[in-house]
Amino acid sequence: MVMFLFLLLALVVVVGAVTLAVVGGGESGPLPAAPPEQYSEPLPPDRPVGRSDVEALRFPLALRGYRMVEVDEALGRLGAELSERDARIEELESALAGARAHRFDAPGAPDAPGAPGATAGPVPARTEEPGPDAPPEDHA
Repeated sequence: MVMFLFLLLALVVVVGAVTLAVVGGGESGPLPAAPPEQYSEPLPPDRPVGRSDVEALRFPLALRGYRMVEVDEALGRLGAELSERDARIEELESALAGARAHRFDAPGAPDAPGAPGATAGPVPARTEEPGPDAPPEDHA
């Protein structure tokens, strides 16, 4: 019975010491509040987001997973940039198709089918004839 009372007393002393340390019974005061976690490396605001930015993106943990506001902001930004890139790609592809169509539709264009000077097949290799300064070939 004495051993039980000793262990109970030791437990009360340990719990009391921990409580005083947390609440601030000493000179140092209570434990400082932890600052809220932020992005370790947020998405760059001054340039387009690259693949390495997305791969390095890490969201801070909250009580129930991730902070929805931060995840929503990052996904919104990525969606907007992808939409801009898709629109730009579509614009460039249509401009390229228009330029190709214009080049082949132009009368007298050397690349247009049926135009004078257009080649129907592969271009034969040019053989250069030796000039007057070339040394004579030895046909031995």
